[in-house]
Amino acid sequence: MAEFGDVINYLRPEGGWVARGGTYEGIEFMECKPFTKEEFEAAFAKYDVWKADQEAQAAAAKQALLDRLGITADEAKLLLS
Repeated sequence: MAEFGDVINYLRPEGGWVARGGTYEGIEFMECKPFTKEEFEAAFAKYDVWKADQEAQAAAAKQALLDRLGITADEAKLLLS
């Protein structure tokens, strides 16, 4: 489940903001374009879908690399230990 800081980072990953108090009103946009309270609230629902997609893409990339190498995840762990 999305948390306050996760959503701000999702909307403005480049930074340029400071958050105090854990509410939209506590966000200070210093060096980035502000987003509205409505955009912020809507992003909570979007974040979870986006995060799951990012994790699925990373898992697929990892599996593709393992497949190219012809090894399993357990074998890769052995190599890296």
